[in-house]
Amino acid sequence: MDAIEYISKSRRIVVKIGSALLVDQESGTVRGDWLQGLASDIGYLRQQNSDPLIVSSGSIALGRSVLKLTPGQLSLEQSQAAAAVGQIRLAGAYDDALAPLGLVSAQILLTLDDSRNRRRYLNSRATLLNLLAQGVIPVVNENDTVATDEIRFGDNDRLAAQVAAMTNADCLVLLSDIDGLYDRDPKRHPEARHIPVIRQVEPEIEAMAQDAGSEFAKGGMRTKIQAARTASSAGCATLIADGKRRRPITALLGGASNTVFLPQGDPQSARKHWIGSMKPQGRIRVDHGALKALGNGRSLLPAGVAAIEGDFGRGEPVEIAGPDAIVVAIGLVRYTGAEARLICGKKSSEVAEILGYPARTALVHRDDMARLKFATES
Repeated sequence: MDAIEYISKSRRIVVKIGSALLVDQESGTVRGDWLQGLASDIGYLRQQNSDPLIVSSGSIALGRSVLKLTPGQLSLEQSQAAAAVGQIRLAGAYDDALAPLGLVSAQILLTLDDSRNRRRYLNSRATLLNLLAQGVIPVVNENDTVATDEIRFGDNDRLAAQVAAMTNADCLVLLSDIDGLYDRDPKRHPEARHIPVIRQVEPEIEAMAQDAGSEFAKGGMRTKIQAARTASSAGCATLIADGKRRRPITALLGGASNTVFLPQGDPQSARKHWIGSMKPQGRIRVDHGALKALGNGRSLLPAGVAAIEGDFGRGEPVEIAGPDAIVVAIGLVRYTGAEARLICGKKSSEVAEILGYPARTALVHRDDMARLKFATES
């Protein structure tokens, strides 16, 4: 498929915007007309029954202008201060652009630790999916106010790829100042050849990458290729496209030049394979009713649990076994082993009272479960 088909047929699309596109480099303010155009594109995607998410840079660029920080490299402390000032302005800019179109936006701030820690990963994923289910447009940014060099994503291309994988997105659009990947830097080599399709990221593809060229941008083509590899392995297609046009998504749908990195499989199967490859930290035994429900693609509820084995943490992988002790699935559990024992066999309506805090309905959600074989299958 080409870019038109990927965008048109995608159920969920992540659009990444860099600082150089969003923030005017001379005034240090938001490029209002451009953002309005992007908002119109996001509105169009919603009208086509797609779930768009935005991953946006810009908080540090906006904040440094307000704080009148000198040009050049900022210290970590200066970057964090600029981000704190800029984040509220960034969120406000998106809200101002999307609200007139009847779209509600939400700000999500993440760090690399949020994707490494299973508990925080599940929390972030659950929040994003719930927002999408309610028709909200999540605007995600790296939490630069607290991130340090050791835990930060380092650029929002990588963050966008992680968000795409986290939400099972079908398509990731990396808007840049160039219309895709070239075999060499076209700014210095007019004869450079544009590459429209990348089937797999090989070492020679990475060798074509160039570093970032803008004071405002941390990510260059190298980080975009790394992001494409991450997204591709999660079953998500990646498009690198020129974002300077007022309505960049509309331009892509009109046939604008771009580079497509093909997905390896589909998002759901890639995620299930990842879960299925994990080492279980415990086991959940279910009754016949729950086994049948799981065989029909349902989530595992506390009421169907017969026994809990092992001392696992929230978000860790566990085996799910039927009454005959045959393992039928591996899933990421939403409660600790101690909590699971307390609610084992209980109705979902009783869980919050037993635990003493608002609880999730499922013990293991179907989206976090890799099926092996069910007794109900032939």
